[in-house]
Amino acid sequence: MPSSSGYADVDGLKRYYEVHGTARAGGRPLVLLHGGVLTAGLTFGAVLPALSAGRYVVAPELQGHGHTADTDRAMTVPGLASDVVTLLDRLGIAQADLVGFSLGGLTALEIAVRHPERVGRLVLAATQYTQDGYHAEVIAPDHSSPRLPGRADFQEMADAYAAAAPHPEQFEKLLAKCTAAAHSPLPWTADDLRGIQAPTLLVVGDTDFVRLEHAAEMRELIPRARLAVLPDTTHMALMRRTSLLLPILDEFLG
Repeated sequence: MPSSSGYADVDGLKRYYEVHGTARAGGRPLVLLHGGVLTAGLTFGAVLPALSAGRYVVAPELQGHGHTADTDRAMTVPGLASDVVTLLDRLGIAQADLVGFSLGGLTALEIAVRHPERVGRLVLAATQYTQDGYHAEVIAPDHSSPRLPGRADFQEMADAYAAAAPHPEQFEKLLAKCTAAAHSPLPWTADDLRGIQAPTLLVVGDTDFVRLEHAAEMRELIPRARLAVLPDTTHMALMRRTSLLLPILDEFLG
């Protein structure tokens, strides 16, 4: 359970966020950005107890996700990133460490590129920077592929959405908007990655959406980047591989 939760008015959108861990007594806050069609709890529930021990953690829910209602606005990575930056302004957070997973990773990457002064350390989990960063069976979904979510995964997403969303009947609409956002052209170049100032940790599973060669390319482009590949790990399992993931995150975040 969060220490507290609330809503902030972000450009007319009532953005839900949770606060976990200790009061802000020093050190940078940690901001967790969840994956597409997921909630903050569904993405980070396995790692939150450890990450919030001794840290001040903020976990917002993005446009149309979880407790945050959708709007008529298209769901875009620049729009999601702008929302997060505005939320940080509302909360008085000048700089934070960011951990983003999947769609949340794209959002975190956009913040690091466009607002470098707002990012201390950057964790990009299952995150690509160009559309060809995904395996072919993810871009043109082959639902027999072990890389893709299964029926149980989709049921878990639907149940989490139904439990939290202001309009539970809009789950299919959320799926469609997230799919469109994920398949839209991404706004970065190799030079954008070369310009990232924050120390960066890239994390992927060996059976993830993101091609390992693409993750390695990002590792070479970002000046202060590290790459961790978790064995026997799919996209949906990545943030739940606590025995492997938490020591890496703790060492990197400090």
